Amino acid sequence: MQLPEDQIRAGHIPADLYRQIPPGTNVRKIVIVQEAPRSYKGPIVMTLLITTGSVVVLLVLAFVVQVIAASIVTVLSATCGITYTLNRVSKHPARSRPRRTKNRRFK
Repeated sequence: MQLPEDQIRAGHIPADLYRQIPPGTNVRKIVIVQEAPRSYKGPIVMTLLITTGSVVVLLVLAFVVQVIAASIVTVLSATCGITYTLNRVSKHPARSRPRRTKNRRFK
């Protein structure tokens, strides 16, 4: 019997509990109830739900901001004549065909 649980199963009462028993109590009729080990399932599920909910809220917020910005640009371009264009500038100019070297040797 090395563990306290083994001692309790064998009917031995630990010293700290033995001191709490009122005098005159029949020790053979005492039932010791142990607390169940803590379950981490609930906090883990709650953390996953909070994280997933936060991501969904941020995605919906980004989509709503994009729709509002697009509608503002549409309204302004239709009423005031303001235009908004996106230009994508690349670092290298586009070539129509690949460049060939003068000396090509095939092995």
